[in-house]
Amino acid sequence: MIGQRLEVRQGQGLVITPQLQQAIKLLQLSNLELEAFVEAELERNPLLQRDEADAGGDSAPEAANDAASAEGGGEAELSFVEGSDAHAQNMDAGSDDLYGDAAPGERVSDRQEDGAAAQPGLNDWSRAGAGGMAHGEERERPDHRDLTLWEHLQAQASAAGLSAADHGIALTLIDATDEGGYLRADLAEIADRLGVDIARVEAVLTVCHGFEPTGVMARSIAECLTLQLVERNRFDPAMAALLENLELLARRDLTALRKACGVDAEDLAEMIAELKGLTPRPGAGFGGEPAQTVVPDVHVRPDPAGGWRVELNADTLPRLLMDKRYHSVIAAGARSDTEKTFVADCAAQASWLVKSLDQRAKTILKVSSEIVRQQDAFLAFGVEFLRPLTLKTVAEAIEMHESTVSRVTSNKYVSTPRGVFELKFFFTAAIQSSDGGAAHSAEAVRRRIKTMIDAEDADGEVLSDDRIVEILNEAGIDIARRTVAKYREALKIPSSVQRRRLLKTA
Repeated sequence: MIGQRLEVRQGQGLVITPQLQQAIKLLQLSNLELEAFVEAELERNPLLQRDEADAGGDSAPEAANDAASAEGGGEAELSFVEGSDAHAQNMDAGSDDLYGDAAPGERVSDRQEDGAAAQPGLNDWSRAGAGGMAHGEERERPDHRDLTLWEHLQAQASAAGLSAADHGIALTLIDATDEGGYLRADLAEIADRLGVDIARVEAVLTVCHGFEPTGVMARSIAECLTLQLVERNRFDPAMAALLENLELLARRDLTALRKACGVDAEDLAEMIAELKGLTPRPGAGFGGEPAQTVVPDVHVRPDPAGGWRVELNADTLPRLLMDKRYHSVIAAGARSDTEKTFVADCAAQASWLVKSLDQRAKTILKVSSEIVRQQDAFLAFGVEFLRPLTLKTVAEAIEMHESTVSRVTSNKYVSTPRGVFELKFFFTAAIQSSDGGAAHSAEAVRRRIKTMIDAEDADGEVLSDDRIVEILNEAGIDIARRTVAKYREALKIPSSVQRRRLLKTA
């Protein structure tokens, strides 16, 4: 029988308040992002102010003292993580949305080798100071120090005597040039967007190729080197053939190169030496966006009593407090409901932010201390002793959710006696042991592979991937050949055939 009725049921559910959502967001912010967030809150909330007192000052409120003890004097022995912090766990949302540990890759600028002879009339832009000026040259204006590549090119475009339309095309091409000096745009697409013929865009680009530094706005490494060789009147058919076969040069296949260029070994060696004197990244010597220096959130130092001491970096943790005196003044002066509501909201937000920053610091310290406890062998003996570690292992040890540990370790760095590392570095996959012993860290295995290959010489054995597998199996590491090849490629190590050629030519 179909009908309607009322029922009362009891259940459990997780309710994430807006403040808890913001507290969770604070966990994954880097120190730079946190500083920007705090600055915005200081501008928005009149009740917030920075704690200018010393970390151990008696005049600071209790909440500020807690934060200061966690920051400046927060020296935590590893036993700190054994206990549970109930308030810190309130920031644990318990959700399953784990954040990826994407890290920005670093762009490596190709530099001229120290052994390359200086060429007369050649500006080595890779060694130039900011503004493209070589070291020791006189500067016309002090503001050249901060001159960017784009400003340098735009100034030359303005002085090139181009028509208004061609000047607009030149500026469009300059905007499509990256910081290394290469044009990263399709000419047909630019021509279609500007409503001109592609031949006109190519003509303007030809003019731009005459700008300094030589080789700028090239569309490929071969074109960049060609422009520099043409300027030096060293571009001939043999050199053209060499630039068309740069992949053979990268593999050090000199026999095929001699055949392609039609020269003997001596001429080829001179041509290669001439290429080494060129600049593959003509824009590298100019100023650009300032690189952000990595500031560690946590310091790890040897403890004189044994073990390791984990301390938060006070410089990365802002200290805030709520001005209760000012709060009482404006609360007493509030007349309308709107004013009273605004004052109450500001007070609640200020109190929440002070507590959340304190708990964020404690949570970072707690997670970092457990990571140090798990990876103490790495700190003592090196990367080969890096243990396999997962977010789940740390989360279970400190009684927090796995997603919270993921957020805490995102964009956080730790300074150790072995260098500065992102906290994500310490989480590595496990490679099983062939003899049933403890598993091996993938990072430690990669380092062992690199060490073996670095020890090769021309008179000895050049290790193939199969031979590396055999050596690792003898050492108790169960690994497949495709895994060795993957690790070798990730380390940018050539194959055994290419390494053998490199050793012979060296």
